[in-house]
Amino acid sequence: MFWLSYSLAKKLARPLKLFSIADMKIAKNLLELAENAHKTAPLLRTVSTDQKNQALLKLADALEKDQAAILKANAIDLATSDLSDALKDRLSLSHNRLQAIADDVRSVASLPDPVGEIFETTRLPNGLLLQKKRVPLGVIGVIYEARPNVTVDIASLCLKTGNCAILRGGKETLNTNKALMKSIQKALAYSGIPKEAIQLIKSAQRSQVKQFIKLDQYIDMIIPRGGEGLHRFCREESTIPVITGGMGICHLFVDESANLHKAIDVIVNAKTQRPSACNALDTLLVHQAVAASFLPSITKILESKGVHFYLDQKAWDILKPENLSLFRHAKEQDWQTEWISLILGIKVVESIEEAMAHIEKYSRGHSDGILTEKQAHAQMFVEMVDSAAVYINASTRFTDGGQFGLGAEVAVSTQKLHARGPMGLKELTTYKWIVQGNYHSRD
Repeated sequence: MFWLSYSLAKKLARPLKLFSIADMKIAKNLLELAENAHKTAPLLRTVSTDQKNQALLKLADALEKDQAAILKANAIDLATSDLSDALKDRLSLSHNRLQAIADDVRSVASLPDPVGEIFETTRLPNGLLLQKKRVPLGVIGVIYEARPNVTVDIASLCLKTGNCAILRGGKETLNTNKALMKSIQKALAYSGIPKEAIQLIKSAQRSQVKQFIKLDQYIDMIIPRGGEGLHRFCREESTIPVITGGMGICHLFVDESANLHKAIDVIVNAKTQRPSACNALDTLLVHQAVAASFLPSITKILESKGVHFYLDQKAWDILKPENLSLFRHAKEQDWQTEWISLILGIKVVESIEEAMAHIEKYSRGHSDGILTEKQAHAQMFVEMVDSAAVYINASTRFTDGGQFGLGAEVAVSTQKLHARGPMGLKELTTYKWIVQGNYHSRD
């Protein structure tokens, strides 16, 4: 054991203390990544749209060409991980999933480049011309868990917007991320872009997360994608601005006027199409006027797809379930749970007002919707439900950068400052004021 040097400790914004040789090496490597990204950021701002698009197309090609190596690395991660079935689904890659990721990269390349856009112009009475110009944020640090597609999504979006990125995936996907990063940096090198533009933290030690989120001298934004614990830790410990999101507790409310036949397909899709996703349905709210006729139908269909149910007392009294392995009485904590699995909470409500009050209390502001034929109820729901995405007669599964036409997403923000909902290209930019005068002086 020995003392960490004062300069390094200061840069990491941590009190001077004893570190092991392993800790010292990790801290040094982390600092080098941050310094390299910070130095590269000004260069990346000057890269042309054509050059960025070329790199993206080469990345899509590399993902296809390197498919065997990537899937082999992913198989190692799956074999050595101790995860739930839902998280293994998030971690798993296949030929089709990898092809979809490559297609998303090509989609990002086809989108307009927001960098350099002049989106507001004002001429003041004194003759000064004011303009707002979109510019990259700089260096973005992203912390995430068992989602290897996130590695490529972030790389492509950051590259397109001229941002450097430092990626810190979870230990369960380390081999996959290393393989993906080889393809990413191969594409960067081919296109003449510094490999330091997109970097991966190749150690999975948890201690480095606290170091990472205190490197405000080099990193401009932190985006955590994981559980509540990670989000809370970043909010409380980071000296860098943090954008949190990607956690659900998503609701659908079946209004008394809803087309119940059409509602079934929407609910089945929202719950079962990919239950491990953050935009999957967690709680179904049903108006009491249609509950007796609707609940037996929807639960029978969902039951055939492996869904388990947590029921409030009114729903229980209607269904009178006998299979207690599939049906349970809901407790208070169940309404506060993002299931990311084939579990659905069901509550019967007396009115749209009660449904909205439940959502206000338990939603995390991700995606919530109403199924209704009454325009007045739809409008009321949109006005009163304060979530990043509010749906009328549609599945919550659409809250996704690709589905929204953004090409991909770096996160789904549930905050209200800077960005909200799926964060695509424009959400990864800020702006600067351009002030043009004719040798003006202030009086």
